[in-house]
Amino acid sequence: MRLSELTTLRLGGPAQRYVEAASEDEVVEAVRDTEPLLILAGGSNLVVADEGFAGTVLRIATRGVRRDGATLEVAAGEPWDPLVASCVAAGLAGVECLAGIPGSVGATPIQNVGAYGQEVAETIVGVRVLDRARGVVEELSPAACGFTYRSSAFKRQQGRWVVLAVRFALRASDLSAPIRYAELARALGVELGDRAPLAEVREAVLALRRRKGMVLDDSDPDTFSAGSFFTNPILDADAHAALLSRVAERLGPDLAPPAWPEADGRVKTSAAWLIERAGFHRGDGDPHGIAISTKHTLALTNRGGGTAARLVAFAREIAAGVHDAFGVDLTPEPVLVGYDWEPVSRAR
Repeated sequence: MRLSELTTLRLGGPAQRYVEAASEDEVVEAVRDTEPLLILAGGSNLVVADEGFAGTVLRIATRGVRRDGATLEVAAGEPWDPLVASCVAAGLAGVECLAGIPGSVGATPIQNVGAYGQEVAETIVGVRVLDRARGVVEELSPAACGFTYRSSAFKRQQGRWVVLAVRFALRASDLSAPIRYAELARALGVELGDRAPLAEVREAVLALRRRKGMVLDDSDPDTFSAGSFFTNPILDADAHAALLSRVAERLGPDLAPPAWPEADGRVKTSAAWLIERAGFHRGDGDPHGIAISTKHTLALTNRGGGTAARLVAFAREIAAGVHDAFGVDLTPEPVLVGYDWEPVSRAR
């Protein structure tokens, strides 16, 4: 089995051994005493080396949704976007802004997926896992999951836990959670903080994502990506001040990068803004191989003839350009299999 057949980038060499598990018992049995192990489901946030994976690749294909009022327990292998659609149809609010995100339910807590002002951690109340270190199945609380921006304990300690199911506490309502994202508010014709009908929010999010090539479409090579390749940098006060100084020196005093204050005093800024001002633009790259999406600066795409090695090399080139221009390290959002990533500031 070539992993390119299982990833949205359509990249990745062969698996030494491939196993598909359709039940929790099969998952537990498949990972018992198995090393090395690569777990995937939707393959939407994964960059696998051209050489493939010298071990067992486990594809989790479990299914099942159990509802108790506004609480859902969902098997890890359930596709994410159809779940969002079913929640909207049932009048359950809390995940409507996460429409159109490819991949599986089990991947959502690992990445703490987020978009348009929502993060999945806001609705997760428990994650059932196999703790491979102790050989037990247990439920982890949100605190134990260690959710942070686009990360979690699962991502930081890769290989320890296997996500089996996720429990979500939603809100019974035909109206969305308060709209927090300015672009979405404009699309809906509402003010920030307003609520809107769930179905309208989902459709607006899907429309915005399609315009950015972020909804899978076999006819559109801009969608052959791993989504946003870099996370938005979060800077402490000194690093943010240094960024503002470098921007003023390079681009003039009247231009400043976007800034979103964090609760802990740090400031989040825009990776896309930094990439563009460092000289990388939509469509840059090989039109037949690896290129930046023509619709979205943060997406690196495989135009059909690309390789994982070239994609990672291009990502490093972009990160180096941003660091040279603005002194900021970019961090990849996808999981890299077969590649190490060292921040530019440490590599030099």
